[in-house]
Amino acid sequence: MTEIDANIDGLVPAWLTLPDIAEQLGVEVTRVRQLVKEGQLIAVRRGENRALHVPADFIQDDKVVKGLVGTLTLLKDDGFTDVEMLEWLFTPDESLPGTPAQALRENRGTEVKRRAQALAV
Repeated sequence: MTEIDANIDGLVPAWLTLPDIAEQLGVEVTRVRQLVKEGQLIAVRRGENRALHVPADFIQDDKVVKGLVGTLTLLKDDGFTDVEMLEWLFTPDESLPGTPAQALRENRGTEVKRRAQALAV
């Protein structure tokens, strides 16, 4: 759980609180906290009450977006911090096109993971 700056906050189009995600996934909030702890989701503190929020783009069709967990693992293995992962996932890449987060939502995870792997080189 990380603090974010205004630049990262501006890159992410929408955020969900942990209770919102629990409702969408049909699980308890404690399970969502476990997903964050295990690195399957990234949560950051934001807003006036500094509640934990997760990018809304990480949830689709009442599930964690396919390919997200593997991508986060690759980026973490590359030494990325949570903030750096968010920046990479939500920064537009003309060659994709769009952002890596959008590509994951569009089931183009293979290309996203290939790019994440290339960062380690």
